[in-house]
Amino acid sequence: MAAGRRIPPNFFSIPFGFAGLGNTWIVAGLSGHVPTWIGNALLALAALTWLAVLLAYAAYVLPRPRALVDDARDPVAGAFLSLAVVTPLLLAAQGVVPHAPGVGRVLVDVFLILTLLFGGWITGQWIYGRIDVDQIHPGYFLPTVAGGFIASAAASAVGQRTLADVMLGLGFICWLVLGSLILNRLFVGSPLPAPLVPTLAIEVAPSAVAALALFARNGGRVDIWVTLVSGYGLLLVLAQIRLLPLYLRLRFAPGFWAFTFAWAAVATTALHWITAGKPPGHRVYPYLVLAAVSALIGGIAVRSVVAAAQGRFLPPPAPPAGPDR
Repeated sequence: MAAGRRIPPNFFSIPFGFAGLGNTWIVAGLSGHVPTWIGNALLALAALTWLAVLLAYAAYVLPRPRALVDDARDPVAGAFLSLAVVTPLLLAAQGVVPHAPGVGRVLVDVFLILTLLFGGWITGQWIYGRIDVDQIHPGYFLPTVAGGFIASAAASAVGQRTLADVMLGLGFICWLVLGSLILNRLFVGSPLPAPLVPTLAIEVAPSAVAALALFARNGGRVDIWVTLVSGYGLLLVLAQIRLLPLYLRLRFAPGFWAFTFAWAAVATTALHWITAGKPPGHRVYPYLVLAAVSALIGGIAVRSVVAAAQGRFLPPPAPPAGPDR
């Protein structure tokens, strides 16, 4: 990524998607279906991608002191900035804790605090700032709903049960509040502009990530709470079928990375259900799930590389910084 080129906050969706896919393969590996090194390799790729995006974003904002503030305050793009801290939180819990528990716990605590601080700040910004209802989109789930549930699962991974419950409650309440607001906007507001249409895929994520947080808390059992959130998740997954014509009309853009973590979370939840329930065909289903989600995310990654090689992935160069920048 060229230094000084504008790096939109939604570029942090790229490592987030790889981290989600890595988590899917880790869960499959722990169930004995595939080697665990594949999931670890994907988590390492996610970590390297996160670092690359972070450095590129820093190269853009450091010479422009107002750029970071403007991005954080942006009612459309600001929510994606949360992934700069949520992604390493997930990576610490899944990729570091199993191999270096002490280091992993420190990283989980640091990024959990940063996730909570950003979630609080952006919630205050949404209260304080003036947001047009047509600027709201499913990406609003990312800072506090995805952040809360991932923080809960991460806290469970390091044995902090009370903290896990606190963050689980944060995620659930924010899901109820923001979910109502977002669906109201989608039901009765104007259609989303084309660049934001892929964020509709994020609608499948809250129930899946909530289920993953519950699985982390209860040791992978399908209890009443997992069943309840999964029922709603099934509805939203089926609703995506009706959205296929809308997706198929889109031209490829970086926003397609919104599909990646959402569907990786659904796939990971499905693997937990298959492992716990062992339905007929349970030895085959995990491979079908892994193939489908890997093809989706791999296809988006390949399209991204092609677009970057053709100079169509990054936004146009930013204008020179003025004297007040």
